[in-house]
Amino acid sequence: MRTSDRAGLRTGVYVTLVLALSCQLAAAQDSPKETPESLVKALHTAFGEHHARAVHTKGVMFEGEFAPAKEARSIVMTPIFVGEPLPIVGRFSLFAGVPTLPDNNDGASPAGLGIKIKARDGDEFDIEVNQHKDFIVPTFDEFAIFLRAVGATKPDSPHPNAVEQFLAAHPHAKEFLETRTYPVSYAQAAYFGINSLKFTNSEGKSEFVRYKLVPRAGEKYLTPDERKAKSENYLNEEIVQRAAKEPIIFEWYAQLAESGDKIEDPSIAWPDSRKLVKLGTFTFNRRPNNPDVAQKELLFLPGQPHPGVEPADPMLVLRNAAYPISFSERQ
Repeated sequence: MRTSDRAGLRTGVYVTLVLALSCQLAAAQDSPKETPESLVKALHTAFGEHHARAVHTKGVMFEGEFAPAKEARSIVMTPIFVGEPLPIVGRFSLFAGVPTLPDNNDGASPAGLGIKIKARDGDEFDIEVNQHKDFIVPTFDEFAIFLRAVGATKPDSPHPNAVEQFLAAHPHAKEFLETRTYPVSYAQAAYFGINSLKFTNSEGKSEFVRYKLVPRAGEKYLTPDERKAKSENYLNEEIVQRAAKEPIIFEWYAQLAESGDKIEDPSIAWPDSRKLVKLGTFTFNRRPNNPDVAQKELLFLPGQPHPGVEPADPMLVLRNAAYPISFSERQ
């Protein structure tokens, strides 16, 4: 069986599980009006339909290994956090869903990083993190409305255009866009998991967490003038050159929620004072043998449940159901 066929079968099983979990989470809340299908269409409305990833389209892949940290076992019982290092695949990417987007464009931020940990039992543990501590809006529905506003706004649209009207009604979204940062390198940005998960340890104790990845090389960001002076492919070119000389390393942490922290609202970042528990270290040191094929066949499902890990934010569940739709469109 071809890799793409295996991926398709696996995706069907994942979607069934994800939709079932979505119903459970929605039972205690107002059900979203948007569906995974309508969100993918909204992404196409904003960025165009390219038969590629609907968002975070332009990117670069690496392989390496994940070394678990002993302290991770105090909060989570998933098998990947026990034993020897495991192989990983990672993908750094720009935000917008445009394959030819210049790396120095405003829409390049927040950059993203997806990582797939390949467990010894065949399980795949996926995480997706963004280069911003929170999200532009609280809900799936509002994100789709924003995307449609982007698609409706043209260079000659009268003011206030659709995006301006949306931002006037959503002050956090306006602040989000105005505070985006642009790294000198994919390897020198901190990345954050905007959606919450529930971790449970071997003793049955549970914690709500969000992920944080800290670059071993340190953080470094560009001024607006420095960014505009960069080439259209500076991020992709720099990270490939860097990896040829030295490994790219990130420390992976779980940020623990405290009473009053918003579990279901990704637009509200938790305070920096919250406790961090180290989960492990990611080391990227090589490109895939055939990057073009690897990118096409790579599917991340960050809301997939695992022993001791389950999504706590409904947005993560719905994202997990939308990704396979985009995946099928690029096959």
